Amino acid sequence: MSKKFTIGIEEEFQTVSMEDLSLKAHLYEILDQDKKYFHEHVKPEMHKAVLEVGTHICENIDEARKDVVRLRNMAAQMAGDQDQYIAAAGSHPFSSWTEQLMTDDPRYNQIVNELQDAARSNLIFGMHVHVGIENRNQALHLMNQARYFLPHIFALSTNSPFWEGRNTGYMSYRTKVFDKFPRTGIPEFYASAAEYDEYIEMLTTTNCIDNAKKIWWDIRMHPFYNTIEFRICDVQMTTEETLAIASLVQAIVCKLDKLMRQNMSFRIYRRALVNENKWRAARYGLEGKLIDFGKREEVDSKQLILEILDFVDDVVDELGSRDVLETIPALLEKGTGARRQLEIFKQTNSLEDVAKYIVQETNKDLDTKLPWNLTIPSVGV
Repeated sequence: MSKKFTIGIEEEFQTVSMEDLSLKAHLYEILDQDKKYFHEHVKPEMHKAVLEVGTHICENIDEARKDVVRLRNMAAQMAGDQDQYIAAAGSHPFSSWTEQLMTDDPRYNQIVNELQDAARSNLIFGMHVHVGIENRNQALHLMNQARYFLPHIFALSTNSPFWEGRNTGYMSYRTKVFDKFPRTGIPEFYASAAEYDEYIEMLTTTNCIDNAKKIWWDIRMHPFYNTIEFRICDVQMTTEETLAIASLVQAIVCKLDKLMRQNMSFRIYRRALVNENKWRAARYGLEGKLIDFGKREEVDSKQLILEILDFVDDVVDELGSRDVLETIPALLEKGTGARRQLEIFKQTNSLEDVAKYIVQETNKDLDTKLPWNLTIPSVGV
């Protein structure tokens, strides 16, 4: 397999107090004293209650699995040393952004100074998946085509129904919070890497941005690495869900590349149409319908995920990801993180129990010992 399909996964975790499960700033002063933790794979974020971890460049999903588990265990141990847990959901069920401390860092200070409360309130937690592509022009064309699949991947990842103690009515409210930032959402179509570079040059020349990392689209060519970066997903509670979604992203890119090498391509749809599906995914997750633009009709979201699995089936053995992708139908029946959070709340009417469940699911494959065990039936979609 070409190294252009290497994979990297970034996860943003909540750090919550063991006492009341509210968001709690972790202490970078202590991390700074222990350099074995504080390196390029464990990073601070703009809010001190956010801990980001990122894998190495992984040759395949099996290698990624080892790194994801290792980093989750590392993050859990770091949190435990400070009487905290890590928790993986796109938003915290009840903590308020107004009570959170910001990281004192020149880059983050600049963002807060520019964006003000849009930045301060951006207390959200995502997962980014990088897929290696060696040629920038090829990457740009693959990015154009992959935009169509973003709402489908997003629907599968929805994991943020609560915001500041409220049931928002969305399966992913995280994306609505992030919409306040500039240069977010589904990107426009670009005919070539040169056209894209001209756009970046215009923004830097006119002092809109200082570098292309301030392009915060749902998918982008990374400004410094030879990767396509998928940024639309909520962070996932379990390693199983993280790896399944990452494998699906990798397989979609590989399949689109295969079509290009056969002088074919997936149809390009307008950003406005893809945005219709993104909104549906945010609102309903897998429990609604997305638009099949080719058929010009609504189709059950879960059915479309299964169709995507069929679409990529001829590349998954090359990628070595069949076993992981075969877990997706069971995940559809289990329900997304958002659905499971809502089910816990329906049963207990307690946001603290929702927070407990998030912590429990995040740590269930790790070394963390918890003093509770919440169970819910299979909720499905």
